[in-house]
Amino acid sequence: MPILIRGGTVIDADRTYRADVLCADPHAGGTILAIGTDLDTPADTQVVDAGGQYVMPGGIDPHTHMELPFMGTTASDDFYTGTAAGLSGGTTSIIDFVIPSPKQPLMSAFKDWRGWAEKASADYGFHVAVTWWDESVHRDMGLLVHEHGVSSFKHFMAYKNAIMADDEVLVNSFTRSLELGALPTVHAENGELVFQLQKQLLAKGFKGPEAHPLSRPPEVEGEAANRAIRIAQVLGVPIYIVHVSAKDAVDVIAKARNDGLRVFGEVLPGHLVIDESVYRDPDWTRAAAHVMSPPFRTSEHREALWRGLQSGQLHTTATDHCVFCASQKAMGREDFTKIPNGCGGVEDRMSVLWHHGVNMGRLTPNEFVRVTSTNAAQIFNLYPRKGAVQVGADADLVVWDPNATRTISVKTHHQKVDFNVFEGMTVQGVAMHTLTRGALAWTDGDLRAVRGAGQYLKRPPNASYFDAARVANKLKEPHPVDRSQAA
Repeated sequence: MPILIRGGTVIDADRTYRADVLCADPHAGGTILAIGTDLDTPADTQVVDAGGQYVMPGGIDPHTHMELPFMGTTASDDFYTGTAAGLSGGTTSIIDFVIPSPKQPLMSAFKDWRGWAEKASADYGFHVAVTWWDESVHRDMGLLVHEHGVSSFKHFMAYKNAIMADDEVLVNSFTRSLELGALPTVHAENGELVFQLQKQLLAKGFKGPEAHPLSRPPEVEGEAANRAIRIAQVLGVPIYIVHVSAKDAVDVIAKARNDGLRVFGEVLPGHLVIDESVYRDPDWTRAAAHVMSPPFRTSEHREALWRGLQSGQLHTTATDHCVFCASQKAMGREDFTKIPNGCGGVEDRMSVLWHHGVNMGRLTPNEFVRVTSTNAAQIFNLYPRKGAVQVGADADLVVWDPNATRTISVKTHHQKVDFNVFEGMTVQGVAMHTLTRGALAWTDGDLRAVRGAGQYLKRPPNASYFDAARVANKLKEPHPVDRSQAA
């Protein structure tokens, strides 16, 4: 049935106003039908009371890894449990990653992920990783863009001897991305440096989680971010840096943007609030639960990330949601390099960012909407279908109570994992109701996520970025030199 959200304050990226929002039944399109004050209530309409609360675009998490086969195991949240957990926290769409095995055709991996994702309870799209290169990769990138609506490609500069892309792969893939109008995204860590530092630490007897951040210092992230950006600059392609964790990378991104380059940066809530001391926890299991790459950092880096978000040098917030249970993390008990990398957050991102961002005066409510939803929708070409409260958009909405509190705990979360990196954190600002294409999937603590209700999101190339890039490249072309009169 249709749903009328009555009495709330709409918060969009660019404005705040009092209005009711009428949403179509999911079977009738699930879009926003009307926005206005004191809307009439059509027959057979369910009314959601939003008095004293905010109505915002549902969160978009542009970086998740549901059901990911990785480091000898598989992430414990699948596409159903992971998207359902997201809905309980106000996230209504994800963009996950297809990661081919070495030499696996891109189209083969894409078909695998599409099959796994059919159980998703919220809408989903894909980035596809380029982990190797030959003519078949060149061809499959074209098929993915033109036939399957994939308009972004991922490149891991880390994980040597597995999925690391060297400079040759970066140049080939970035060049092809420019041809196709697809956005390259990059995990920026110098994989060779990490590999050598890991070997040195193991040789010195450092085998526990405390060695993990030592093997991935901020400098390896700054170097890789700079290298990727400069390769993109030479080729004339925009670039998106995922999970920025270090001041070194923030500074590189800020300089590039000040130089007029189109560079986008992403940050995770964990990197904004969690200290690297977690790796020195005397309880090995708790320390290992925090192992992810890049690792959590010191306060200097956390403050730089907040400043980057506030200043607009960082644009989106994601989670890199990739969870492994304690028994899986234990694979690396005698060797920290074998601890499966990954932490959770898809359920808690919105509340953590509201509490530490809006409540602490770091972000306005409109900026919160921008960095949790609208910017991702615009960068990855889902806007205005997603990321906005406007007539005709999908009714992906969250009714947000800025005064409600909850304490994050593994005992009450919906993520399918036995640890939560935000364990014990009390946050003020909670999703009271979440709608996905007009259906109430979370209401007053009742999770109503429907297995398989999520739809695949085709994302065409974002022409505005690439038209500008092509014009800029044309201006850089040399003028013909007439040497006919030369001696």
